[in-house]
Amino acid sequence: MARDSRYDILFEPVAIGPKRAPNRFYAVPHSSGMTNANPLTRAAFRAAKAEGGWGVVCTGACSIHPSADDRPFPNATLWDDADIRSHAAMTEAVHRHGALAGVELWHGGAFSMNRITRLPPLSPSGIPWLATHVPFMSQQRPRAMDPSDIADLIRWQGEAARRAHTAGFDIIYVYAGMGYLPHEFLLAEYNRRSDAYGGPMANRVRLVRELIDVTREATGGRAAVALRISLEELRKRPGRHAETEAHEAIELIKDDPDLFDVKMDTSPTDCAASRYTPEGSHEPVVDFVKRITAKPVVGVGRFTSPDTMVSQIRRGILDLIGAARPSIADPFLPRKIAEGRSDEIRECIGCNMCIASWHDGVWVRCTQNPTAGEEYRRGWHPEIVSRDSGGRALVVGGGPAGLEAGLTLARRGFEVTIAEAREQFGGRLAFEARLPGLNAWHRVIDYRLGQLKAMNHVALYPASLLSAEEILDFGADHVVLATGSRWLSDSYSPNEHPAATLTGQGIMTPDDVAADAPIEGPVVVFDFDNYYMGSAISEHLARRGLTVSYVTPAGFVSAWTINTNELPLIHASLARHGIAVKTLNLVSDHGDGAVMLRHLFTGERARLECRTLVVVGHRAPRNALQAELAARADDVPAAGIASIVATGDALAPGAIVHAVYNGHRTARELGLRPEQRILRREA
Repeated sequence: MARDSRYDILFEPVAIGPKRAPNRFYAVPHSSGMTNANPLTRAAFRAAKAEGGWGVVCTGACSIHPSADDRPFPNATLWDDADIRSHAAMTEAVHRHGALAGVELWHGGAFSMNRITRLPPLSPSGIPWLATHVPFMSQQRPRAMDPSDIADLIRWQGEAARRAHTAGFDIIYVYAGMGYLPHEFLLAEYNRRSDAYGGPMANRVRLVRELIDVTREATGGRAAVALRISLEELRKRPGRHAETEAHEAIELIKDDPDLFDVKMDTSPTDCAASRYTPEGSHEPVVDFVKRITAKPVVGVGRFTSPDTMVSQIRRGILDLIGAARPSIADPFLPRKIAEGRSDEIRECIGCNMCIASWHDGVWVRCTQNPTAGEEYRRGWHPEIVSRDSGGRALVVGGGPAGLEAGLTLARRGFEVTIAEAREQFGGRLAFEARLPGLNAWHRVIDYRLGQLKAMNHVALYPASLLSAEEILDFGADHVVLATGSRWLSDSYSPNEHPAATLTGQGIMTPDDVAADAPIEGPVVVFDFDNYYMGSAISEHLARRGLTVSYVTPAGFVSAWTINTNELPLIHASLARHGIAVKTLNLVSDHGDGAVMLRHLFTGERARLECRTLVVVGHRAPRNALQAELAARADDVPAAGIASIVATGDALAPGAIVHAVYNGHRTARELGLRPEQRILRREA
């Protein structure tokens, strides 16, 4: 199909200093969890974006010196010349597809824990970065930088820039954002210096200017120099000589870099989850930059709509459309727009599982794109599946795992039938996407159903509850069981394992809420699942006018969501909805219109009024059908079935990202011999 002419502006080239981006699609620096130890994995991951049409593809934060050591979190380095070869693999892969390669040179300053190198962190005035996220906490405080330390930092930046240019990078960053060292010099709370680097903004911005200069000098002006700068906090503060300190800073450096990459100050606001934050949320903070500088500006906002992208450019907000999460969810987003296939974009759902993977210290994961991080190891392409098989496949279950398995099997050439027991496809997401703030998550279903409905060798059957007998009689060569999971009403013990099942009138699980069971208030939601479900159901019921209390043995509401940047926003939202929160508590008894709470550590007991107790804890696979078929194992070969395999939550309950990934892996490997299943390692 021809490209819609409305989007032509997105494909105009943009000059960035001495370099020329072939279009306005810019995959900004973001962590991938792939360090120098995984150069081929990192190269393949970034190359997929270049192949998909991103004109600029950047790698994530890259430490310039051992005094900025992020380990055990994934930490890429350019500490010496031995690191060059690892990065060259990425630039070569990106260049093969005609894109520019960028690198984000990084010094964490007070943020750096330096657990491995054991060097004291550096900061402008010895002020620590104090985290609420336990893995970021450290009892090693930073030391104040003296003039020789500043000279060293500038030298380290120059040396790293030279190495980056040798490795083939076209765009080299100075990183003055997210609370890292150059950003600390911009913030008065961190920078209490009385020398030429402290005091008025003209002094506080001096280090940034010198880092830009040394970066340009190190490459002889042959590479473009980008400045990544956080403006959220600076924009809140009145400036001495301009509207805000952000305006003042940009005015002072408007001619210094070749590119401005503008962003927020913290991960929860910079990479906000879709649950509480819409597309384009950065605009009110960064909209002024292009009015001050003539240099190109790139920014992000979880952009997935080409119309929104065009609007950003035509209204003078951005010159280049930056993306981290959308470029992971669909590396081929630009190409699909270019080819008139915008309806095929695999849109980011803003769940932030990609960010959680960095907190977990692993390669990037994506709910929408199960191939992310597997391009080299398993040889998975985000768009291409080898048509190396045939036959008939029956997928039982039309949720995230079943639809992903069915789509991938269809792309392999199977004749696919998907049978869903309910009236509508979607599985767990048919309910969960209706919970407050989670409507974007239905994109997981919409994308897959849209692709499947366009295929003439796929049959979709809703309201089709199959028995073991019907499966055996169907005539399939392979059967995939994606029947999902069910919530249990097990309680929780002080020893952090399941306790006895809670039974009795008024005790429910999320499955009962999804089924619209009558619920009488006051309601207590007892959450030890620790992800989104407990807080989302609490908000859901509060919006219905019920009095809701949230109880958890964890120290925070939805404690695991600190990994997805949602935790602060969830706490704020529960407060807005008048939901009482009790942390570090267990529900010990239920009855007579109340529950008894027991403090996890002290044993102190308290009574809480409750007519309905919703337990959000453990799940179990819905595997009755699998058990029936296993009991008839002798009948399976006679029915012509070569394999029966469970996948997604029916195999092992998890987050939606796990269901989609397992559905994809099941389909990729179905019918293959063990030696045909690629699993490369880097040594």
